[in-house]
Formats: sequence, C-alpha cells, structure tokens
Amino acid sequence: STEEVMGKNFVKEFISDEYKIAVQLVFDQALEGRETANFEFPLMTKAGVRIYVLLNATTRRDDQGNVIGVVGIGQDITGRRAQEREYTRLIDTANAPIFGVDTEGLVNVWNQ
Repeated sequence: STEEVMGKNFVKEFISDEYKIAVQLVFDQALEGRETANFEFPLMTKAGVRIYVLLNATTRRDDQGNVIGVVGIGQDITGRRAQEREYTRLIDTANAPIFGVDTEGLVNVWNQ
C-alpha cells in the first residue's frame, strides 16, 4: 500500500542485494539528467514473490527546471520473461530447423 512505501528508501528497502548498485546507478544518472530506458531487475513483492520489472527512469524537475528527484515507471514483465523462456525451449527442442534472420540477412537464431 502507499502507506507502507512512502518515506522509505527504494533501493535499500525494496531491491535485492545483487541489484542495489545497478538500480542506484540508474537513479543517480536520472538525477544528473541522463534517462534510462528498459532496465530490467527483480523486485520482491510484499507476499515474497519475485517479479521482474522493466524500468524507465527520468529526471523529475520543478517549475524552474531544478532537479527534485526521479520519476520511475515500472512494468511487470514476469509473464513476458516466462514466455521468452518457453519460446527458447520450443526452438531448442524442435524436430525441424528453426532459424532467425536479421535485417541484414544474417542468421541470428538457430536451433540445435
């Protein structure tokens, strides 16, 4: 709930130890005016479930243009990641050749 998170340090309270430095760096860069798009990291829910978040972070400014914080927009991509793993598994175990070609015509996916 809003009451449970307000006033808490986001990185210290809600980010797992292995991602604290990377997430803090994203926030620090936003505070310097450098936005970050599509940064993925895990987040533990209140129920103890690990979800994956796609974060976009941008500088938050007041009416005079002074930096006053960071705006973070996160999207739960846990389901998408599971679909990607299943897609990879299907490709790797298929009984027929499955391949991908990039815009230059170069093979970039090939099942075993």
